[in-house]
Amino acid sequence: MHTEKIHIRPADIQELDAINHVIEQAVMSWSLPERVKRLSLPSYRYDTIDFRALEVIVALHDGKVVGVAAWESADPQETPDEEPALLLHGIYVDPAHHRRGIGRLLFREAESAVRTQGYQGLLVKAHASADGFFLSRGMHRLNPENPGRHYANRFWKTAVTIE
Repeated sequence: MHTEKIHIRPADIQELDAINHVIEQAVMSWSLPERVKRLSLPSYRYDTIDFRALEVIVALHDGKVVGVAAWESADPQETPDEEPALLLHGIYVDPAHHRRGIGRLLFREAESAVRTQGYQGLLVKAHASADGFFLSRGMHRLNPENPGRHYANRFWKTAVTIE
């Protein structure tokens, strides 16, 4: 892991273009048809309104945004036993910086927010290609009780299992 030059901090609204660039690079690296990536990309980008609703953090390498994560309070109806939880919207790392521990650092920040903000757990709705990452972080898959209502790839980690 090469994280010694990575700095994590809250995002600044002035970094929105750099944040969206990282998201675009990450989404375009997914193993999906090009058309699907192109059509879905706008739904992954953040805008100024998102900065009011979400807590957004960035990972910097040599002063450049190379990773981003964002979260907010989860809808209790989507969590096990309707517990208060943090909903991790996503972790995006520029593909040029993959396999350097940046995603792990961003995930740890989300876990820290669970603890410091008094949530009972962490909920993630992930793209299928991210399953391995979230499982390796100690999360477990939630089976949708109602597939029409719930996102197919949901993961949960209780606060007591967060280190």
